[in-house]
Amino acid sequence: MTQRNASIAIVGAGDFIGAAIARRFAAEGYHVHGGRRRGEMLAPVGQEIEAGGGRFTGHSLDARDEKSVTAFLDAAEASAPLEAVIFNVGANVQFPLLETSERVFSKVWDMACKAGFLTGREAARIMLPRGAGSIFFTGATASMRGGKGYAAFGAAKAGLRSLAQSMARELGPQGLHVAHLVIDAGVDTAWVRERIAQAKGAEALAAMPPDTLMDPASIAETYLMLHRQSRDAWTHELDLRPYGENW
Repeated sequence: MTQRNASIAIVGAGDFIGAAIARRFAAEGYHVHGGRRRGEMLAPVGQEIEAGGGRFTGHSLDARDEKSVTAFLDAAEASAPLEAVIFNVGANVQFPLLETSERVFSKVWDMACKAGFLTGREAARIMLPRGAGSIFFTGATASMRGGKGYAAFGAAKAGLRSLAQSMARELGPQGLHVAHLVIDAGVDTAWVRERIAQAKGAEALAAMPPDTLMDPASIAETYLMLHRQSRDAWTHELDLRPYGENW
């Protein structure tokens, strides 16, 4: 593996999409920095990457806190020039409207939208002097349309999408590639499979055709493709869904 003098940072480096992105970029020689609330939970993916000859540094990170985000991205930049920052915080919750408390709404907004603003602003602060870099945001079906029981999540994800658009219009002419990815399907995780089994039964889960759920590795491949795009043909928004997904 050829080591690059470059780093990437993943805000919201969870066990599935975030971990897959970390593995893919590490395989390309980047020094990957992953941040999540409980940084110790990043140990398994870090050990896996390092066993394969890659570089990974895990961080405890509160993506809602300005100082925490700034320190995290500064640490990535200190290790090697920061080429890409990926905001991958989830915050998916479902509550009927009358059961959605002010606390729930505010917490989801802080996690899925405010944290994206802090990440994008601080990434731009580092990248703009070089006039190059990628800032990517993970969106969802709720980014495009509200759904029953998803008032808090839909509002936050729609806000994140608008933030990404504003950033792309402002920062694109200055050399930064800003993109928003709509993940319009269930991702193949233990949590999603458990929910399907609860809703439809274990037999229905077992009978699902291959590739009905989205493989995190496939999502990671798309992030790398976007980062490699020539700036004369940048993509700002991209939607991903399995072949069998209704939309």
